[in-house]
Amino acid sequence: MCGILAVLGCSDDSQAKRVRVLELSRRLKHRGPDWSGLFHHGDCYLAHQRLAIIDPASGDQPLYNEDQSICVTVNGEIYNHEQLRAQLSNHTFRTGSDCEVIAHLYEEHAEGFIDMLDGVFSFVLFDSRDHSFIAARDAIGVTPLYIGWGLDGSVWISSELKGLNDDCEHFEFFPPGHFYSSKLGGFKRWYNPVWFSESIPSTPYDPLILRKAFENAVIKRLMTDVPFGVLLSGGLDSSLVASVTARHLAGSKAAKQWGTQLHSFCVGLKGSPDLKAAKEVAEYLGTVHHEFHFSVQDGIDAIEDVIHHIETYDVTTIRASTPMFLMSRKIKALGVKMVLSGEGSDEIFGGYLYFHKAPDKEEFHRETCRKIKALHLYDCLRANKASSAWGIEVRVPFLDKEFINIAMSIDPEWKMIKPDLERIEKWVFRKAFDDEVKPYLPKHILYRQKEQFSDGVGYSWIDGLKSHAASHVTDRMMLNAKHIYPHNTPTTKEAYYYRMIFERFFPQNSARLTVPGGPSVACSTAKAIEWDAQWSKNLDPSGRAALGVHVSAYDAHEGIALSAGKGSAKITGKKPRMADMATPELIVKT
Repeated sequence: MCGILAVLGCSDDSQAKRVRVLELSRRLKHRGPDWSGLFHHGDCYLAHQRLAIIDPASGDQPLYNEDQSICVTVNGEIYNHEQLRAQLSNHTFRTGSDCEVIAHLYEEHAEGFIDMLDGVFSFVLFDSRDHSFIAARDAIGVTPLYIGWGLDGSVWISSELKGLNDDCEHFEFFPPGHFYSSKLGGFKRWYNPVWFSESIPSTPYDPLILRKAFENAVIKRLMTDVPFGVLLSGGLDSSLVASVTARHLAGSKAAKQWGTQLHSFCVGLKGSPDLKAAKEVAEYLGTVHHEFHFSVQDGIDAIEDVIHHIETYDVTTIRASTPMFLMSRKIKALGVKMVLSGEGSDEIFGGYLYFHKAPDKEEFHRETCRKIKALHLYDCLRANKASSAWGIEVRVPFLDKEFINIAMSIDPEWKMIKPDLERIEKWVFRKAFDDEVKPYLPKHILYRQKEQFSDGVGYSWIDGLKSHAASHVTDRMMLNAKHIYPHNTPTTKEAYYYRMIFERFFPQNSARLTVPGGPSVACSTAKAIEWDAQWSKNLDPSGRAALGVHVSAYDAHEGIALSAGKGSAKITGKKPRMADMATPELIVKT
């Protein structure tokens, strides 16, 4: 991923302004350490910090059409750029960059081309012929983007808050699936899938169609001119991404450049659930596996850097971002610039453990819709910014537009968690890859219980964070929290601790408004808390807060985690767990 910054319609076109734009663009250099560029035309500036993945030699940005009347700065990957180039045979291309098609498509279709793009992207396009511009963000918000307004009437657009927060009177996140047009003077939604209305689908479940759609999503993301690998936690999602990648790598263009040996990466505290499961999957798939360890203190020491980079005070995002931030630094040191990852599956298939309590298929489906719409504020933000802090690009096959359309058209009755029918969370997706003839994964990995990343790296990680925060935030400070932080008032010492750090980096009111709030249990939306009265007394984003579901659930009365490493886990609710849910560290019986 790259870093983009645009300042449009500013009142100052002096050399001092150019210097200021360059200074702000450099705040994004971690996103694109390979090259930088700046376009200046009158009162408009387009800056770019490049992470070179496709055509590293000649694909520097900003990019232009033939006569340079159209200029575009892009952060993203356009996976169907070769097909689009074939449709633009009357145009001359200057580079091999996948993003150059945007300038030429605009000439042909104006803003109507955006839905033709198959990929993830944030871009700003300036048309010098009529001094107009458009900016757009991908369907789900895989790439981060913010928009701001200056007192002089200028419009600012940046990949991260730090590119514009000091110079705008007001700023906010750029809504996914929208474009902003200077001619319209506002936003317009370009992404309008059927599922977005939250109407209940009725398409019968076909495991082979679902499997093929996911394989296609993975294959198209093997487009690269640099070394790459896969993030492998040992859970279902990352393991299937790795399995499909390993299965199809040999026939790809990437294999011709970098060979057929796939590299995998995992991070965790020593002895954590993820490390053990990931090692087993890596051995099964035959990957070159890289296992990174960190201590609780390593993570705590990195918290301030993490918050500065990911630009949020959301508790669960910070918990999960820290191990990923540390792992990305190690991956970069190995010379890898791109990785595939498993974000998005839990939102699409209802994989979070609280979905066990969904009252009916209608509410189950609506909650998945709500979760997908909010991804850009949580997992997309984490995956992108924690890795981009070290110049690593993360690609997410589950958030492929076509795959989402197919997965979200399935009758949600098939997605419902039904222990009596031996259907655990994400059963429809597990079943699609349950191939007896040519297995994708070992059975116990394919049917491993959901483990949130911040839990899977080691349960003592979250417990250590809470303890550290308690030593820095007093009871008296908590009593005054609603006065100090009236918006999204922190309700725990851990949340208060993160908020103090965030406000130090981003003190503007607009900044705190970019972060979502509200109660959550095991990553649920506020609406889903209504599903179980017990949850409202145990509001914590950890998967272990799913009382009666997680095998190491918090005790409902004592607020502590129950041991799962020795003997049977205590059941804290009335609902029995699925049988045959074993990992090397965890055996659960009904």
